[in-house]
Amino acid sequence: MSDFRLPKRRRIFLMRHGEVTYFHGARRAIEPDKVPLNANGREEASAAGRAFAAQQVYFDRVIVSGLPRTAETAERVLAETGQRAELEIWPQWQEIRPGSMTGIPSDEVESAFLRLFDGVVPEETHFLGGETIGALLDRALPAMAMLREDASWDTSLLVLHSSVNRALLSHAITAGGRAFFGHLAQATGCINALDVGAAPRDWVVRAINYAPPSPLFRDMRNTTMEMLYFQYLQYKRGVGADAAD
Repeated sequence: MSDFRLPKRRRIFLMRHGEVTYFHGARRAIEPDKVPLNANGREEASAAGRAFAAQQVYFDRVIVSGLPRTAETAERVLAETGQRAELEIWPQWQEIRPGSMTGIPSDEVESAFLRLFDGVVPEETHFLGGETIGALLDRALPAMAMLREDASWDTSLLVLHSSVNRALLSHAITAGGRAFFGHLAQATGCINALDVGAAPRDWVVRAINYAPPSPLFRDMRNTTMEMLYFQYLQYKRGVGADAAD
């Protein structure tokens, strides 16, 4: 007879922060490190909290990147679940860092926006002239290893960012490998569910990009960066529409 025993795994709920507005009206941009959730983003965060509450999910740890939009999202989730938890700030999981747009030639701006989420992205790819995908992986993956090495928790909530989530999801999908799949959609306020075992390669991907307000994405066909580039162009042209991500 086999001596097989069911493996023991722990759960990571990986969220993206709720929607924010980076370009507010004509000719005014908000600093990415300071931008708060907008009205839709607040509802997305609360909706995620209600989804967790409905399943009676309890978080042993709640980790955010330290940027206001992640902390506000986590606080709204906790409010809906009725839980109190101290938010842990892990700056290793802050969003990929852009460079200066002024240093990008005008004929390369479109590519600078769009190539970040274009299929399997090479590590040497820069985000808007700033940090590379390789540098993002260099800080995001060791932080995940550190979290897994801590045996004190069973269920953790991570509220992070679009590119960081893609890095961690790509790591999970490749069973602990190093890759960046840009075509993994991460809607604002979405929830991913990942299970981890004792071995570094022991990953089980349970759910990706579950967005409680609109789980089937009926009216959504564009990527985050396509929308951000479109909104950036409106901002540069002085069009008075708000731009959200």
